[in-house]
Amino acid sequence: MIDTKIIEIDPQNIDSNKLMEAAEIIKTGGTVAFPTETVYGLGANALDEQALKKIFKAKGRPSDNPLIVHIANIEEIHHLVKEVPQKARLLMERFWPGPLTMVFKKSEMVPSIITAGLDTVAIRMPSHSIAQALIQLAGVPVAAPSANLSGKPSPTQARHVIEDLKGKVDCIISGGSCSVGVESTVLDVTEEIPMILRPGGVTLEHLQEVLGQVSTDRAIEGDDEMIPKSPGMKYTHYSPKAKVIMIIGDVSDIVETIHQMKLENEIKGFKIGIMATDETKDHYGNAVVLSMGSRNRVESIAENIFSVLRMFDEKGVDLILAEGIESKLIGHAVMNRLMKAAGYHVIKAGR
Repeated sequence: MIDTKIIEIDPQNIDSNKLMEAAEIIKTGGTVAFPTETVYGLGANALDEQALKKIFKAKGRPSDNPLIVHIANIEEIHHLVKEVPQKARLLMERFWPGPLTMVFKKSEMVPSIITAGLDTVAIRMPSHSIAQALIQLAGVPVAAPSANLSGKPSPTQARHVIEDLKGKVDCIISGGSCSVGVESTVLDVTEEIPMILRPGGVTLEHLQEVLGQVSTDRAIEGDDEMIPKSPGMKYTHYSPKAKVIMIIGDVSDIVETIHQMKLENEIKGFKIGIMATDETKDHYGNAVVLSMGSRNRVESIAENIFSVLRMFDEKGVDLILAEGIESKLIGHAVMNRLMKAAGYHVIKAGR
């Protein structure tokens, strides 16, 4: 059991002395959980193999699941990769700092533990003020997967991190809620046509505006037999304790199908949770109903999905019936996370 230090920092008014304490922990081979604009990350010195092993141990993360390297300025990338393609430069200008991770051919400087033995490395530059300042003060690139136990919903609040990792990491920075709420988009820029390996905060439509043609890896749709080229591709993720079933289709059909499934499973003695939206939350009667946000503002759903999944754990439900949403813009990332939470157990309403 590690004596975890918890440091509270206001992202609008950063106390450099407090943050330097966390940066020193990274410098000396320790682990620090910190907020980014997407989710909280669990960071360690990306160039220190022994420090990186602590991340895998704390999370219970499989060693064949690559890590993302976080940098504070674009110049740092040249030490970590063999080349920066022109298309990647265009994307950096548009989306960095921000929720876009790009996969490059790695340099010899990058430890193989980060890349799961692959010849590529995933890199991003976060826009969150605390993340930026922490990396700068540490003076090293910081490897950081999400700061949760492997397989659980990603943490978007410090209390989620404390719940999962207190006693397992050296330091947790409490810095408020994460604004995007789903992880970064991962884009492989080593291909002639860049390929999305994980949908996220920068959408396919955003990328197409800059690059024109962009492809999507078929593993996103649930083909888990492939070697993971990106974090989050191979293993079941984002799962609460209860079983999750996704219901997709027209909204009215979704509501009707969930009603029927609720009744069928209540008869069996199950406590039902319904993952609804603002537009439908009042249609389900006496079940445990939590809204993800509004269908008219999908960004609100992205911001809330992981918190809502964790809230169902607190409510002690046995089965979660989750409404699907339209899979476009950031809704694509939301549906990807919900599909993984449900282990791809999906029912088409209205058939």
